Amino acid sequence: MLDVRKLRLLRDLADRGTIAAVAAAHNYTPSAVSQQLAALEREAGTALLARTGRGVTLTAAGTVLAAHAEEVLAALERATAALAATRTALSGPLRIGAFPTAMRTLLPAALVALAGEHPALDLTVDELDPALVPPRLRDGTLDVALVHDYDLVPIAPDPALDTAPLLDETMYLAATRPLDLAQCREEPWILAGPGTLCHTMTLRACEAAGFLPRARHHADDFVTVLTLVAAGQGVAVVPELALRPPAPPPGVVLTPLATRRRTRFAYRSGAGSHPSIAEFIATVRSVAATGLPAPTIR
Repeated sequence: MLDVRKLRLLRDLADRGTIAAVAAAHNYTPSAVSQQLAALEREAGTALLARTGRGVTLTAAGTVLAAHAEEVLAALERATAALAATRTALSGPLRIGAFPTAMRTLLPAALVALAGEHPALDLTVDELDPALVPPRLRDGTLDVALVHDYDLVPIAPDPALDTAPLLDETMYLAATRPLDLAQCREEPWILAGPGTLCHTMTLRACEAAGFLPRARHHADDFVTVLTLVAAGQGVAVVPELALRPPAPPPGVVLTPLATRRRTRFAYRSGAGSHPSIAEFIATVRSVAATGLPAPTIR
């Protein structure tokens, strides 16, 4: 019989690429991970790893077993969800991840509603960029997250995760005078931090307009970004959620762009029917549909 805990390590090795990265994700030593994977090879009766210099790669058998591990882990998530559904009340931890604009606009009202309806739920929230969410969901330190991507920066499906749609947003060019994107070739730009989806999206939008933006400042908080735009420090691309109260500072002119930002819920495959996750999704959708003030656009 194959051990589920060892299968999880193999799945994570397929995803993370190195034993050291798997060890760090699980707070193990690399030696302990190697021993567990060696034990899994004995259970499987075949070689699952091939040594390549100082690293390892999966053999054909290891690749097949890692793919089946996804199915096994998803089945366990469904079993956990079904068991939780037999309880009379929602309780226990619900660990939530969210990007900054969702933290400011969507989550406060949702958390208040959830805490009022289900006081035995232990709600915790981490603010983080969507690029950091998948490993946190896979290693179990998050249960559900709000993530986003852009039509210019689509995210490839992750076999370990499921998603559900929440909303689509218009993106806006923020400046101190009416401009279209092509007119911003010589403008200084306020960009998000390198490595974030927002940064990559702006680069691709500008590339599509025929230029690369010249960064003057980097800022990830859109309130700060709009304040810098109003101060004449540059132009920026911002999402619709960033225009919810507080209103943009006076002097900011917003021009809608063709590109869109898509916000989704993400959770481990098989976990979507867990009562706590399903209730979180329903509550945030209600807030998004009825509880958000209209964006302020001048």
